[in-house]
Amino acid sequence: MAIDTTTPAPSRPEPSDTARLSTRDTLVLFVLCAAQFMVALDFSVLNVALPALGTDLGMSRSALQWAVTAFALPSGGFLLLLGRVGDLYGRRRLFLTGLALFGAASLLAALAPDPATLLTGRALQGLGAAAIVPTGMSLLTTTFPEGPARDRALGISGTLLSLGFTVGMLAGGVLTDTLGWRSTMGLLSLCTLVVLPLAPGLLSESRTPHRPRLDVPGAVTVTGGLLCLIYALTTAADRGFGGADVVAPLTAGVLLIALFTAVEARSDAPLVSLPMLRRRTVAWGNLGGLVTFSMMSTVVFVLTLYLQEVLRLSAFGAGLVFGVQGLMSALAGSLAPRVVGRFGARRTLAGSLAGQGVLTAALLGLDAGPWSVVLATAAVSLASMCHLGAIVSYGLTVTSGVPDEKQGLATGLVTSTQQVGLTVGIPLLGVLATTSADLTAGVHTVLALDAVIVLAAAAAVAAGLRGRRAASGPVETEPLGPR
Repeated sequence: MAIDTTTPAPSRPEPSDTARLSTRDTLVLFVLCAAQFMVALDFSVLNVALPALGTDLGMSRSALQWAVTAFALPSGGFLLLLGRVGDLYGRRRLFLTGLALFGAASLLAALAPDPATLLTGRALQGLGAAAIVPTGMSLLTTTFPEGPARDRALGISGTLLSLGFTVGMLAGGVLTDTLGWRSTMGLLSLCTLVVLPLAPGLLSESRTPHRPRLDVPGAVTVTGGLLCLIYALTTAADRGFGGADVVAPLTAGVLLIALFTAVEARSDAPLVSLPMLRRRTVAWGNLGGLVTFSMMSTVVFVLTLYLQEVLRLSAFGAGLVFGVQGLMSALAGSLAPRVVGRFGARRTLAGSLAGQGVLTAALLGLDAGPWSVVLATAAVSLASMCHLGAIVSYGLTVTSGVPDEKQGLATGLVTSTQQVGLTVGIPLLGVLATTSADLTAGVHTVLALDAVIVLAAAAAVAAGLRGRRAASGPVETEPLGPR
């Protein structure tokens, strides 16, 4: 039962400000990271199962896109709103509700007898994810104080988040080939059954000490804007950018986000604090996060096409490539907090982005020869290590120095960046590969643009955060504009 207080409940001792975690801290971290891992898994686990799903349920190729979009729309669109609801009414309570909804929706999708039921289950999964992700991150940053303990916790969280996307692709192929597409959704339901019973006894309730009214106009405009933008981008991946069903929601999304900014500037209790957005650490950190997530997911997507359609690898063979990537990501996640401690979050973020960009550019050497498997495996694995460094350092950059009562606002931005990044990269660039007459040429075009974007972001982040202290220690809150 949730503790009905208006301040964070000190029902357990604060973890010491060291990298060593107690048994209870480890269990708390397991629950929070396992939930994040499940959400990341859901982004990719169904992708390779789509052809089998379509045959079983009688869905056309164009309709299959909705099996992905139905999850992406609510998971990205409701993040900021539900993060704020958790701040005001209890993060633990909303986290548990989201877990229960996610598990039940996964079961519904696994048992779906028709397309309508499947899409309903996928949409409810997305809504559950939108509750889990921001509240889980807020619970993590309020449980582990700034310093080595939080650095390590965020490193583990970032590793599992990245691993979830990669493992989902591998697990989806294996499960579909052996047990059928429904087992991919059943896996998520079983994972929830492991995590949900542990969470109530381990997590303490927390919320902001004051309970201002919910910013309804801001919630409506930002949620509507994100929904429109995500819908437009995912639709464009299938149909291109010229249709009215893309242009209209894209325009509406831009206008709603602009209106949201105006609303927040005048709100007494804004959903997003504009002064927080003007902090150098928040603005440039989130830019780095958006780029690293969107561009790395695009690399994985186009490499999946390349390995299977150009090099003619089986789904299992392609999965092995991404299995090596996953192992290197796990290694990077364990090393990233040490790198941040040595060089600081700012340098780690800029350097990691630069490394990711250079290694993405190395993939331009891919051709139809069998040796390209080696190049693809090595380059994407090393790029993923840099990607993990960027994930950990951008999360630390954005959330450090933010008081507990505003952690929901900061982590809401962090998690929105993660989810939007995972959603928009493939529609923006991946469509160039899927619509190209020559797939190899299309893949090269995508990789070249991807590398340029990441390298440009690395330079911008380095310049924007120049002279700022690392996020592993106290972080300045100077805004972007003049004092």
